[in-house]
Amino acid sequence: MSAVRHFRRQKSTHARGRSAEADGVLWLERQGFSVLARKVRTKVGELDVVGLDGDTLAFVEIKARSTSDFGPASCAVPPTKQRRIARAAALYLTRHPNTGPCRFDVLAMDMSEDGWVYSWIRNAFDAC
Repeated sequence: MSAVRHFRRQKSTHARGRSAEADGVLWLERQGFSVLARKVRTKVGELDVVGLDGDTLAFVEIKARSTSDFGPASCAVPPTKQRRIARAAALYLTRHPNTGPCRFDVLAMDMSEDGWVYSWIRNAFDAC
């Protein structure tokens, strides 16, 4: 079953989100990204994916949109969400110290007739 059909068959938005995130993680890995953790929950928020892009530790927010009715997926990480991700990343780093560079990425996934169109926005925002 194609990713598009599988995504559209999901009955709840939560299930669609899980399906899209799984597709996004597979895509990131095919790009050479090394996943260290998924769905990291902290008291201030959740990190979708934590991993290494080369020697850079990246916190990746995955956003998927099945239609363009509300704009592209890349626009779905407003400043309030960015701050929540940054706070969750700070807590993650207290438990998993890192001496190398870190950044915040967004993997935007927009649905087309042929499947997902991926846009990996590296260094999408700064910690506030």
